[in-house]
Amino acid sequence: MNIYVGNLSYTTTEEDLRQAFENYGQVTSATLIKDKFTGKSRGFGFVEMPSQEEAQAAIQAMNGAELGGRTLTVNEARPRTEERRGGGGRGGERRGGGERHGGGGRGNDDRRGGGRRDDW
Repeated sequence: MNIYVGNLSYTTTEEDLRQAFENYGQVTSATLIKDKFTGKSRGFGFVEMPSQEEAQAAIQAMNGAELGGRTLTVNEARPRTEERRGGGGRGGERRGGGERHGGGGRGNDDRRGGGRRDDW
């Protein structure tokens, strides 16, 4: 079973995560999610445990427990969906224009009033 572990301290290592969950059974893998540009932890990770029973015991025990001075959020990981992979996620398309940059004060509108033409 794949387990989501959130609210991790940025100093927590994959080995720390593995050791914490090994108290409840065999751990296949422990992975911290890192920022792709800085390489620093993003504060969450995943633990894979082959036994459903051991994984459930670990979730029960570790959710709300403290690791590295932080209270953990632990639950069964949900599979990634296509909506989450897109990145950005701003909702809806932005078409047309004018709303952000249009309107007064741009282009020829700047030349109306406010001084003599030969001052430009």
